[in-house]
Amino acid sequence: MKAAALLVAAGSGERLGADRPKAFVVVAGRPMVQWSLDALRAGGVDDVVAAVPPGYEVAGATCVPGGATRSESVRNALRAAPADAGAIVVHDAARPLVEPALFRAALAALASADGAVAAAPVADTIKQAGPDGMVERTLDRSRLWAVQTPQAFRREALERALAAGDELLAQATDDAWLLERAGGRVAIVEAPASNFKVTTPHDLEVAELLLSARRC
Repeated sequence: MKAAALLVAAGSGERLGADRPKAFVVVAGRPMVQWSLDALRAGGVDDVVAAVPPGYEVAGATCVPGGATRSESVRNALRAAPADAGAIVVHDAARPLVEPALFRAALAALASADGAVAAAPVADTIKQAGPDGMVERTLDRSRLWAVQTPQAFRREALERALAAGDELLAQATDDAWLLERAGGRVAIVEAPASNFKVTTPHDLEVAELLLSARRC
């Protein structure tokens, strides 16, 4: 299947404390979003639609306005994707260290699933607590995964998932959850430790160091 990518770059990034939307903060000499765009191209995905804040553009991508929620941004971008793209990759611009191979692996997983998510096995002990802050139980971490992007989907499956109402879209923390609710099968693709999300100033410092090293 021909693939197209939806690059989510409309977030404000308040926790980062920057003077601009997070995807457009400069990291290792270039806007954060450009690192993901280059990785997509290196991974064999040439058609890219970026959901962006008002007044911003991403060089080399078709740009559409971001929505009020993340899933609305994805839905806006999907409408602008080429009609002949049967596979869709969704990636957050806040993960600038993504490797091209991860896009290829997520797309390959669609051979036996409706969707595929990059994820990391949970390494810490995870406890469930009640509203009072007291531990209720310890979860079995051997079956737990921390979900990331990229996420890949068969286009028709993603379109069905995003057809949910705005209220449900607002609850979604990732698009795979919407697909799961619609009965879709979602595969796990293990991601490397470097595929972290830039959320805090500390994350930004680490990304700066690692991306600068890549340029050397």
